[in-house]
Amino acid sequence: MTDVQERAARFIRAFNDHDENAMRVLNDPNHTLTAPGGVRLRGAETTSYPTQWIKACPDAKLTVENEISCGEWVVQEVKFEGTHQGPLESPMGSIQATGKTLAVQSALITRYQNDLAIETKIYFDAAEVLNQLGLLATPVAATV
Repeated sequence: MTDVQERAARFIRAFNDHDENAMRVLNDPNHTLTAPGGVRLRGAETTSYPTQWIKACPDAKLTVENEISCGEWVVQEVKFEGTHQGPLESPMGSIQATGKTLAVQSALITRYQNDLAIETKIYFDAAEVLNQLGLLATPVAATV
């Protein structure tokens, strides 16, 4: 395991332990985070993003399924799993608890400098999240 892979693994452990402080100290003070829905955070507020998912899904966990690193970068394909038991903030506003289980494929792309995350990009299918929460209308089959 490379140094950057170990740094990325520390974040996964902190997330799975639901340890907000441990996640925070892994980030550079100038850390930037982008995610679906126009999320763009900087500095200390970047920890609020994973924390909101933990608060919405108290049993949340990430499982790394594939990983590759090159220089300062680590790319991880992860599966997010959790039960939606609390409000989840979204670009559409707060989504109240549905009790539904989520299992969402995601990609985390993180760049490290001086042992800290300096830039993180998160990718996932937001429509799939809404679908699993039962918030998307079921498409009607076309008739001919």
